[in-house]
Amino acid sequence: MANWWRSAVHALWALDRLLGGQRRPTPFQKWVGRHPIKAGTWVGGPVALFSSVFFLMVSDEAEPEDVVVAALFGLVLGLLFGLTAASERLRQRRLKRLGIGDGS
Repeated sequence: MANWWRSAVHALWALDRLLGGQRRPTPFQKWVGRHPIKAGTWVGGPVALFSSVFFLMVSDEAEPEDVVVAALFGLVLGLLFGLTAASERLRQRRLKRLGIGDGS
């Protein structure tokens, strides 16, 4: 099982290198890597709010389940962006370990 996991991790880092993951992070990427929860909240919160307002404005009859669906959509999008930010944090740690990044 450990060998399978190790080969999956090596495949992920190989894909990262192929997509340009060995470059130094930009200032925005550094901020996102330092604050993945804030980044997910800053994306998911407005999306949930705007999609809820959109569903209320567009629908003929305002139904509560529309607002719940919009809020869940924002929550899922925020969670997805937060996980992406956490993976950016891991990438920056790896760059620091390899001596490529500055460790910010």
